[in-house]
Amino acid sequence: MKSEISWIEARDLLLSLAAPVETERVPLAACAGRVLGFDLTAPEDVPPFDRSAYDGYALRAADVAQASREHPVTLQITETIPAGKVATLPVQAGQAAHLMTGAKIPEGADCVINFERTAFTETSVTLFAPLKSGDNVVKRGEDVVAGALLAPKGTLIDAGLAGTLAAQGVAQVEVHRRPVVGLISTGSEVVEAEDPQPDGKIRNANRATFTALLEKEGCQVRYLGLAGDEEAAIAALIAEGLQSCDAVILTGGVSVGNWDVTPAAMERCGVELLARGVAMKPGMACAYGVRDNKLVLGLSGNPASSLTNYCACALPAIRRLCGRANPIPAEIEMELANPFKKKSPATRFLRGRIDLSTGAVRLVCPKDQGNVVLSSTIGCDAMAVIPAGSGPVEAGTKLKGFIL
Repeated sequence: MKSEISWIEARDLLLSLAAPVETERVPLAACAGRVLGFDLTAPEDVPPFDRSAYDGYALRAADVAQASREHPVTLQITETIPAGKVATLPVQAGQAAHLMTGAKIPEGADCVINFERTAFTETSVTLFAPLKSGDNVVKRGEDVVAGALLAPKGTLIDAGLAGTLAAQGVAQVEVHRRPVVGLISTGSEVVEAEDPQPDGKIRNANRATFTALLEKEGCQVRYLGLAGDEEAAIAALIAEGLQSCDAVILTGGVSVGNWDVTPAAMERCGVELLARGVAMKPGMACAYGVRDNKLVLGLSGNPASSLTNYCACALPAIRRLCGRANPIPAEIEMELANPFKKKSPATRFLRGRIDLSTGAVRLVCPKDQGNVVLSSTIGCDAMAVIPAGSGPVEAGTKLKGFIL
């Protein structure tokens, strides 16, 4: 078992032990936010035919090569083609077909002019300038060429991918199922949010916090219960979670006090402890383990500490469990909008909100970054990393970090 490892080492360790859950098929309408379970290769061109970019007239460019204001060219209209219909006649020399935006270009025509640039009657259209072959024609395959890889397995399905699936005729989508993550709260001082709060007790904020964090990533959360500080009770809930869930997260009981029994409870039910403690602040106290290829993550009971450890170290493993091909948040450089006056003997994570109002990527940080100050995480969407051994950090300092 390792102790006081770096956050990068912790992240990579957990990531190496996480494997995507299996796939299932869901209706196209239910695929948004899910993770693609196959390589999406285009079976067909999109659009599947040359079509008009405008309401106007399809014609032969050769017929109007000499058109000008002084020498306009008049063509005879063969028919009108609504979108979704096809021409019944080819366009021949001296002819044009009236057609709508999106309509298939009729045989013989090779360009389109929008009606605003013409003079027309019910039977003829007059042009005052030349056109080139291909003008105002949306070519077959302009969006997608058959055989192209549109999205690899492990891609999060957003609006663009959902629409692309529809355009390819994929009505049932193979996606990774939503992994089930068991959530356990510990601590004899904790009561549920809906219960009375006796003197000396605190409400269970971690349950709601982690439910929100995990559901955001696409997980199903199974709350296993509040175990107090009894090793046997905690072990029983871990065992239950390992039977019914793909991973288990606990909050509380991972420090070194007399009542911090979560690591012992993990070992009691057969969990192999991999690491205790990460050299970071906040979020140092933790216990990571594995049993039956399932991660068991013991995090601090302090809300901001557990949230920071989760976002920095555990989030990529959770994303990999969901099937994401690129689970590590992309590193970005950000400028601190306000100073941080404390020293950072260990690597420190600052939570904050990205501000782009000045044209630069700035991180606006709440003043209170304390371990127990959950309210200062409201609206936060990014973290900056202060390297170990740093002194106070002034506003304007550029730090590396990541978007949550």
